[in-house]
Amino acid sequence: MDGIRKPGPTVIVIFGGSGDLSWRKLVPALYNLYLAKWIPENFAVLGLGRKNLSEADFRSHLHEGVDLFSRSGKAAKADWDKFAKCIHYLKGDLNETSTYAHIDKQIKVLSKDWKGEVNRVFYMAVAPEFIEEISTKIGEAGLTKDRKLSRIVIEKPFGRDLESAIHLDEILGRIFEERQIFRIDHFLGKETVQNILAFRFANALFEPLWNRNYIDHVQITVSEQLGVEKRGAYYEASGALRDMIQNHLLQLLCLIAMEPPVSFDGDEVRNRKVDVLHALRKIKPDEVSRYAVRGQYGSGWIEGNKVIGYRDEQDVAKDSNTETFAAIKFFIDNWRWQDVPFYLRTGKRMNDSASLISIQFKPVPHQSFQNETISNLQPNRLVMNIQPEMGIRLQFQAKRPGLKMALAPVEMQFDYNETYHTGTPEAYEILLLDVMLGDPGLFMRADQVEAAWSILMPIIKVWEENPSISFPNYAAGTQGPEEAEALIAKYGHNWMNMPLDKK
Repeated sequence: MDGIRKPGPTVIVIFGGSGDLSWRKLVPALYNLYLAKWIPENFAVLGLGRKNLSEADFRSHLHEGVDLFSRSGKAAKADWDKFAKCIHYLKGDLNETSTYAHIDKQIKVLSKDWKGEVNRVFYMAVAPEFIEEISTKIGEAGLTKDRKLSRIVIEKPFGRDLESAIHLDEILGRIFEERQIFRIDHFLGKETVQNILAFRFANALFEPLWNRNYIDHVQITVSEQLGVEKRGAYYEASGALRDMIQNHLLQLLCLIAMEPPVSFDGDEVRNRKVDVLHALRKIKPDEVSRYAVRGQYGSGWIEGNKVIGYRDEQDVAKDSNTETFAAIKFFIDNWRWQDVPFYLRTGKRMNDSASLISIQFKPVPHQSFQNETISNLQPNRLVMNIQPEMGIRLQFQAKRPGLKMALAPVEMQFDYNETYHTGTPEAYEILLLDVMLGDPGLFMRADQVEAAWSILMPIIKVWEENPSISFPNYAAGTQGPEEAEALIAKYGHNWMNMPLDKK
């Protein structure tokens, strides 16, 4: 680790410390950082919860989560015992001032033991409606007096519309500076998402082609086989637009479409992303049906198992108008991308779980080969697989073996698992480390969040004010509603089929 910057002494206060996010994601990620020696010597996790737990019970509960969800497998006893000494539990009411006084006291004790000031990370692993109250109480308790060392981490969704996002930004702005606010989107911590920037800006081969002169269209798909599981109440208040497109998919679009940054300084990269969002063509209310399609899954079959429809899920209204599928066609009105369509698609209970980006290049301007020479001629295509497989595939034409000139598409493939045999860090490992280091590059800034909401608000309002009369309109285990196929087909394009042919 010589020469590599590591965090200074750090206390991570997890509000909702006894909850599912802490159990499944946060503590396993911190444990893996500890194994990789990224955790500072002076480090503590203070879990805050409403459950009546002893510190031993809390540690035991988190141990189970690490054994189940850590990418490094079950924790070795010696390693866990040492790491567990960093974990503390505080039972408290989030609305009570005394709770925050206890947090302050605990941090001061640690600071005294460590003989110096510490980074204070306040992680909001709670429902969105609690963020305003907790943030206000943190400020009132004086926990953020040192602005260089205090940070707050907020999970999506950041607001549920433009108005609520602006309101939350105003509240946080009274307590924190923008550089202290880390709006976390775990998608941005994935290795393959970060590799988009390396692929584009560390290679001279592709950037000259990365524009309207050579690219025909772009597809971004995030599909899930899972339904809403036990999150019906949450999903009823969000839907596919708010849950996936407002953050995940629009962020992927920004990475594909952004201009080359001058440097990889956090704000420089985020500036280029915001430029893309500002250049996205606004969809007017009377144009929504031309540019956006919604869907809701009914019953169907997933890998041979019968599954129920969305309206039969727990905590879901029998006449729910919530979309579980959304597809949108965007245009970016700037010099690089004018008139190149960007198709975004996401859905639950689809036939495969996959996150991918497909860059379709334009066909050759003149076909020199005779028709009988060409078999299944296809334009060049670049596919970036984000999950579950991680890699990049480039499709081009080549001559087939034989005495005749016969062309067919072939692929060059970069596979993460085959190329790199070391374990791939989980997204939360990367993001938590950046929080401790105070590096904001992979986190959304206030203007990014608000720009993303402003783009989607016309669609959200039209869909809420005009309930669908066709829901459910796609069966579980399919690729979504027929209207989504029509959205892209009328422009001469086709969605990339899933599951992909894995060669």
